Amino acid sequence: MTAGITNTAHAVDAAVVMGLLPARPRLLALGEPTHGEEVLLDLRNDLFRHLVEREGYRTIAIESDCLMGLVVDDYVTSGTGALDEVMERGFSHEWGAFPGNRELVRWMRAYNEGRTASERVRFAGFDGPLEITAAASPRQALTALHGYLAARVDAGLLPCTAETLDRLLGADDRWTDPAAMMDPARSVGRTPEARELRLLADELVALLDAQAPHLIAASAPDDWDRARLYGRTVTGLLRYHFSMADTSPSRMARLLGVRDSMMAANLLALAERGPTLVHAHNSHLQRDKSTMRMGGLPVEWWSAGALVSAQLRERYAFLATALGTIRHHGVETPPPDTIEGLLYALPEDRYVVDPRRLAVVLGEETPAPRVSPWFGYAPLDPAHLAGIEGLVFVKDAVRS
Repeated sequence: MTAGITNTAHAVDAAVVMGLLPARPRLLALGEPTHGEEVLLDLRNDLFRHLVEREGYRTIAIESDCLMGLVVDDYVTSGTGALDEVMERGFSHEWGAFPGNRELVRWMRAYNEGRTASERVRFAGFDGPLEITAAASPRQALTALHGYLAARVDAGLLPCTAETLDRLLGADDRWTDPAAMMDPARSVGRTPEARELRLLADELVALLDAQAPHLIAASAPDDWDRARLYGRTVTGLLRYHFSMADTSPSRMARLLGVRDSMMAANLLALAERGPTLVHAHNSHLQRDKSTMRMGGLPVEWWSAGALVSAQLRERYAFLATALGTIRHHGVETPPPDTIEGLLYALPEDRYVVDPRRLAVVLGEETPAPRVSPWFGYAPLDPAHLAGIEGLVFVKDAVRS
């Protein structure tokens, strides 16, 4: 079987990737099975650089705070700020500390130097302003949306004043209390003030839509795009905080679903702007339902990739990444009857595999699911092969 699998595996190259696809997708997503491994970030950077240079992709979006990402976009497009500050202020989840992300930002800035606006590559975070243990206050997005509208429409059309928003928002640390992640009673998401803010945010977004012809004509394109981003973000954030206060058994599934729906809305907006490359965990990009266990119980939700694929269809393509070993986390050589084990037996360090040809080689022999001893790594589910356009395999993640 090894010889047959060898014929499905090719060097990781932009031309090879595009050869797996019937046409250039509007969103081309590259997943990873774990976060923070530099070998995966280096592979992403090489592949995305070639796709920008050879295939005309003009936005790179990663699993990071969509509002913080505006800092990075300003830097790579116009040189605003200093690189150190941008890496500190422009990423959530501490992604700015990883050398691979710093190299990506450095390359994007160098690529854009001297290019026209239409030729430049843009950066975007497509996650909500959410961390593992907390969600941001809706203040930034809400006040930015209100300020945008107040500067461009008749004051009588606004549903409230900025002072009203400030009063209802209160102190930001009420919203960001990390204890609320585990204790719904600590969340402010269902207080009378939060409920009124949801209504006002909805009214502001409705006004944005109703005044779109005027606002588009009166705004620079980036200002209009950012106003829409503020609207998506504040309504999603308030919905997330509302779900944090939920005491039902479905609470965690709702939170995960809201987060990925926010991701999907941002990706669809980026797809409207132009061809976009996406990088995130496999679980956020796959077409199949995402699952995990929390408190010993299974939780299921539809990922951003599943939601986007349902709308974009063939204009969305997903490359899943699988890993052989992460020995510094106790993930040793994969069993030979798993997909990772079959690919690990090949001689080279990394491949792009055609999943359709791989399925033919496997025939009726279904690989066993791999089980990870470390919670931070999610092996490839063999049942998901039919839902991916390409499988990227990296043999070893080595920490220097």
